[in-house]
Amino acid sequence: MTNLDLFPPAPPPPGPLDRLLKVSRIYLEPGVEAFTRGRDILARFPKAERVEVRSHWNIPGLFGNEGNAEAWNQIKGSTLVLGVKKTMSFVANGRSADFLPPSTANGCVMSCAYCYVPRHKGYANPVTLFVNIEQIQAAIRRHAGKLGPKTEPNSVDPRSWVYDIGCNSDCSADAALSDNVRDLVRLFTTLPNAMGSFATKLVNRELLSYAPRGKTRIRFSLMPHAQAKLLDVRTSPISERIGAIDDFVAAGYEVHLNFSPVVIHEGWQEAYDALFQQVDDTIGDRAKEQLAAEVIFLTHNERLHEVNLRWHPKAEELLWRPELQEAKVSEYGGDNVRYRTGMKGRLVEEFLRLLAKRLPYCRVRYAF
Repeated sequence: MTNLDLFPPAPPPPGPLDRLLKVSRIYLEPGVEAFTRGRDILARFPKAERVEVRSHWNIPGLFGNEGNAEAWNQIKGSTLVLGVKKTMSFVANGRSADFLPPSTANGCVMSCAYCYVPRHKGYANPVTLFVNIEQIQAAIRRHAGKLGPKTEPNSVDPRSWVYDIGCNSDCSADAALSDNVRDLVRLFTTLPNAMGSFATKLVNRELLSYAPRGKTRIRFSLMPHAQAKLLDVRTSPISERIGAIDDFVAAGYEVHLNFSPVVIHEGWQEAYDALFQQVDDTIGDRAKEQLAAEVIFLTHNERLHEVNLRWHPKAEELLWRPELQEAKVSEYGGDNVRYRTGMKGRLVEEFLRLLAKRLPYCRVRYAF
């Protein structure tokens, strides 16, 4: 009998996605296995069924299948899609970032009831990972090189061109599935005029080892606890997100807050006042000195409303408020609703007054 028999090694600590994702099926485009990243991801899930598909956007029986609405979280928790990013386009943004680069992922293991990404997929929204990370990195490097120095400060950042690397996914979750996020964080440490940024609702402490050197901004998304329990399905608790801020600042990240979406309900002022006070009581001086925030009031969508009624109708009692909302066609042609003009302006002003009262050191980069 050996020491290992008497004292077996302790099992590894649970990963950030252990309770969220048990991959049993992987859909993959032709060519995925030609990339090192594709082979690495497949090796992480050796027992998963593999189904080859022509396109990650067109998977028969998955996307566009109305019957999948009731299986919303089951699909998210068991399915992974692997694709090759074809279009290396950059979209000017001007709010959360200067540019939206080619994404390395699409979709999410979490199930926030207000998320805009499922609108484009229809009835299912599992994670899609893109395996040609070297090509995506090269595209960002070329784009930043052509821009040159940022000579005029703006509300995004005074010095660096900022690229939002997580506008279609949550990078904290993506980082538990592949090394794409790590590679992007390290890429920005080599670009003198650029930095990365992403919003997150998941605390993944593996990111603390990435050595970002101040060149990646994490925006922790926050809302009052009771709302988050209803709307932020399968995410890290609000208290855990707030409690991680100091650690991420110490690890070399710039950490901002993302108050998004702000959802109006009875007693919302008191709920946000308590949230702001918790932030102030929890974070240290170093985090406070660099703190900034973005504020985004809810925009909802008719198609997503219909899907939510199938799997999470309780959330729609809070999100779908026709008496407070008006129709708005998005820049991409979607049928959205938002809080009524005039009323929304007053709500934004009230929110900013509450924030300034409790967190006077927190600069607001933009609010709408």
